[in-house]
Amino acid sequence: MVQENSLDKVLIICGPTASSKSALAIECAKRLNSEIISADSLYIYKKLNIGTAKPTSEEMDGIVHHLIDVVEPSESFSVGQYRELAEPIVKKLLKQGKIPIICGGTGFYINSLIFDLSYGKVAADIKTREKYFQLANQYGNEYVYSILKEKDPISAKNIHQNDLKRVIRALEICETGIKKSDIKDELKPKYDYKAFTVGYSRDVLYDRINKRVDLMIENGLINEVASLLNSGLSLDNQCMQGIGYKEVVAYLNNEITIEELRELIKLNTRHYAKRQQTFFKKLNNLITLQPDTVENMAEEILKTL
Repeated sequence: MVQENSLDKVLIICGPTASSKSALAIECAKRLNSEIISADSLYIYKKLNIGTAKPTSEEMDGIVHHLIDVVEPSESFSVGQYRELAEPIVKKLLKQGKIPIICGGTGFYINSLIFDLSYGKVAADIKTREKYFQLANQYGNEYVYSILKEKDPISAKNIHQNDLKRVIRALEICETGIKKSDIKDELKPKYDYKAFTVGYSRDVLYDRINKRVDLMIENGLINEVASLLNSGLSLDNQCMQGIGYKEVVAYLNNEITIEELRELIKLNTRHYAKRQQTFFKKLNNLITLQPDTVENMAEEILKTL
């Protein structure tokens, strides 16, 4: 944690999917009279609602949420772009005397905002990105991952082969003539941040994930994906690589049954949650809250600010 008291305070609510982040952030925002900056790589997309578990206007409960529904589903979006949009919001809230609340499970978004990270400054190359997405669609994620292992084996060791967006981003950087692993990012915080996550046990978290997936399907996930496909989207689009969306595409193509669809989304979401937990454990001074009511957890958070 930063020792300089002169740095502005920022509150981070992070962690794996289905871990009460949104509800907790909203409760904190109410008590702090502040606003929430979403750090979710799928919340940014319009029309992706059910499969992302995006908070509804009722759930937002009057709290202003930034960086939700800001990008068309047909567009690609990078960590650098996120930072460009999010930083001015943080500065605006600080100028108003408020503590910005960053909430989400996309660790690279959060890191890009609170640390000086040079990898986000490498410009996105849409043509290169689309090329690798097409290769993944044609030959599978493992094939694209094998290319990264050849070009940048050090980065490949730190990225799971199914984390396609990160694999492709590393390949984008390679094509600029440098390797992602050669970029030495010093994790020097720009803010006096406090970071919190809710420490559900694995069994409880997995049960929450499973129930959430069942609810998504009941609430119309399949129709949501079908509508996106009917609008002209395909697996070539970045947003359609999100968990829940690519699996439904397989179901609509009669590649898997409805039962297999449910189990596949649950399995992939559990794997993703595990990767999120591993990522956030590396965040300095992350405080793990014991699961409780959002009111009690928010009270614990406010005691530290």
